[in-house]
Amino acid sequence: MSETPEQMVDLGCGSKKTPGAVGVDIYPFPGVDVVTDLNSGPWPLEDNRFSHVNIHHIIEHVADVVPFLKEVHRIAKPGARVVIITPHYSSMNSWADPTHLRHLASTWYEPFMAGGYLSGRTGVFALEYSRVKFGKSVRAWYPRLLCRLFGQGLWEKHYAFRFPATDLHTVLTVVK
Repeated sequence: MSETPEQMVDLGCGSKKTPGAVGVDIYPFPGVDVVTDLNSGPWPLEDNRFSHVNIHHIIEHVADVVPFLKEVHRIAKPGARVVIITPHYSSMNSWADPTHLRHLASTWYEPFMAGGYLSGRTGVFALEYSRVKFGKSVRAWYPRLLCRLFGQGLWEKHYAFRFPATDLHTVLTVVK
């Protein structure tokens, strides 16, 4: 099922907006529909409007994740799917960009879940999944195997900088 522009938003889309989405960025790149600073709220988007929210390689640039996720929660419909992709903290891509303000691990979302200490400030999210992604090289098979056998937590604790990941894919559901 494809989403219509009224149902999908691509936050921080830059010049690579998801086709069919409402594109939001601080710069007026071609294809951007709403120009706004995602560090300042409220955003000029209606409450409960979107059933799908893309946040691809933007959360690491946000000044404060709490008000950012509060706005995400506000503009999302109940049950909306929020797809967040960011460099994993073990990736050189996480550290190579001087505009990255944070470096996230696979459990970064826990304070925003029901009962989490930040959920009262943002609204509640539920976890669909959070997965560490590795490159396509032959060398990437070993950390993938470690994660499958022993879990991402053990890999992060003992092997993340020896066998680094590329990205972290987290999918949350908005609970209202």
